[in-house]
Order: sequence, then C-alpha cells, then structure tokens
Amino acid sequence: MGFQDKYDFSLLVNEKERYVADELEAQLKARPEVCRCQECVLDMVALALNHTHPVYRVTLMGSIYAQAQDEVVREEIEKAVTNAVDKIHENPSHARDE
Repeated sequence: MGFQDKYDFSLLVNEKERYVADELEAQLKARPEVCRCQECVLDMVALALNHTHPVYRVTLMGSIYAQAQDEVVREEIEKAVTNAVDKIHENPSHARDE
C-alpha cells in the first residue's frame, strides 16, 4: 500500500482556488471579449493560482480561518486574476475564432 493510498489527500484543499474562481467570474462579466472555453478559463485560474500564496486547509476550522481573508489577500487575488486574464487573452493556447 502506497503512502497516498493510506491517507485521504482529498481533505487537503487550497482555499485560494475558490477565491480565484470567484474573482475570475466577476472580472469576466466586464470582459466579454475574453474567451470562456474550458481551456482558457482553466489556464487563467492556474496562472492566477501560480501567482498567489496558497492557503491550504484540512479541517472545517481551517476553512473558517481561510475565509477571514484580509484586504491584502483580496488585492493579491484581484491582481493575479487580472494579469492572468490579460495574458491568456493575448496568448490563448488555441487558435482564435475571429
């Protein structure tokens, strides 16, 4: 039995994933020109997450603690998402439909 088979790693969650997805949804409402295919959306989320500090939790208390994010964290997420949207919009990993 392997190490990962012995423990439930599905309990390990990066709370920033939810925050980044929520911020991306909000920003895309104001950017109708940006592609919303699954590949582009996931690229934007991945790029934004790679430019934020993770907030992992494994318990309900960890989730509550993570929700108490401060203004600095919100600004970090907003900036990372804005940069990711701009970069993926300018350089999608597929041909543009024009």
